[in-house]
Formats: sequence, structure tokens, C-alpha cells
Amino acid sequence: MKIYSADTWTMEELQALVADAGRRAVLIPAADTKRSVLETIAETLDFPADYGVNLDALNDSLHDFADTVADDDGQSPITFIWEVPAAFRADRSFGVICEILQDAERYAGRNLAVIAVCL
Repeated sequence: MKIYSADTWTMEELQALVADAGRRAVLIPAADTKRSVLETIAETLDFPADYGVNLDALNDSLHDFADTVADDDGQSPITFIWEVPAAFRADRSFGVICEILQDAERYAGRNLAVIAVCL
């Protein structure tokens, strides 16, 4: 996981950086509570209807997503660009969600990368 500051990089610059690397960018919009972050990730990545909206479900669903990315023959690798507001970075669950995202990166290999943008 790479971390960038929105004071230094615009979203357009980061999306261009991802595209220049031959990757597909998936923007995960800002949310400021644990529940809203979990819901936003689920909506953005089109998790199944039975997604549990908790940290264990996020971990499981990201691994399932990583499997589909790895099976996506001929498709470019994906980079999540996650917008993280200051209010959420102070939340204890921020670190746990970062660990889950990093685990998904390791699991997927080069097919998945994550950029967190501190707003």
C-alpha cells in the first residue's frame, strides 16, 4: 500500500500515474466512519448481497475479488485509489482496514495494488 497526500497529488494525477503504469484505477470514495467505509468499498467493488458489512466479511470479500482479478485473463492489473478523510484516519478501524487491504495486495500479487490518499 502506498500513501499519498491530497495536498501534494490530485486525484487526476494519481489516476494518470496508475494508467501510465498500465493498470486500471478503481476509485473508492471518501467515507468517515467504519460502517460507511465498509459499505462504500462493498458498493464500489460490487460485493455480493450477503456481504456482512464487518471486517471479517471485508477480508473474505477482498480475497474473493482478488481471485476474480487473477482469473481475469487479458485484463490489466487493478489499483484501488482509496480517499481517506482525516476524521477516519483517527478511527481505530483505519489501521485494521489498511492491514486487510495490504493482505489482499499480497494475496493477489501484481494483480492488485492499493493507494490511500489522505485528504
